[in-house]
Amino acid sequence: MNWTAQVDNYCERIDPSFWAEPINAATNASFLLAALVCWGMLGGKRDPGARLLTAILAAIGIGSFLFHTFATGWASLADVLPIVLFILAYVYLATTRLLGLPVWAGGAAVVGFFPYAAGVSAMVTSAVGPLNGSVAYVPVPLLILAYAGLVAFRDPVAARGLAIGAGILIVSLIFRTVDAAVCDLVPIGTHFLWHALNGIMLGWMIFVLHRHGISAKER
Repeated sequence: MNWTAQVDNYCERIDPSFWAEPINAATNASFLLAALVCWGMLGGKRDPGARLLTAILAAIGIGSFLFHTFATGWASLADVLPIVLFILAYVYLATTRLLGLPVWAGGAAVVGFFPYAAGVSAMVTSAVGPLNGSVAYVPVPLLILAYAGLVAFRDPVAARGLAIGAGILIVSLIFRTVDAAVCDLVPIGTHFLWHALNGIMLGWMIFVLHRHGISAKER
């Protein structure tokens, strides 16, 4: 792979300059603001899992900003890697804290995510196509909803919180998917709404884990 080759995937980018995607770049502030809110929410509370997720959330904002400014192969990696780390960390923490399963089960859930995501992505691609690059994200809201169903017996309020997060993610995925299709009608595209909503969604998911994934004593 040519790590310095230019990547042009979005309506807003019409040339290779640094600020060719000003709105896509600026809306990454959503991730940083969400991280600040989450960090403030944690205050002096002991919750290393939520703090780790908050740090990764800030990294998502930085990585996405790099991708929507430099728009190169290496910047794409900086964009994707923190997202993958957030998903894997959340799968582990949701398994051990929301479901109350042992550490080995959390590790197994992390390992199992890879074949699960590959299988779902392949089925969706076969059925409806790559969805403008969004197909790789489709397994995530489905998994969140599955966890919501499992958590419902243990903590209905937490299950509702997870379902809300999945709903926000589904809406944001729609905006990410239609970006290329609406270029003629909306020259700036809709990818920026993916950023804005995802900042809210990821912050919300950290809140759900923090609020329901630790005991009252730990709070």
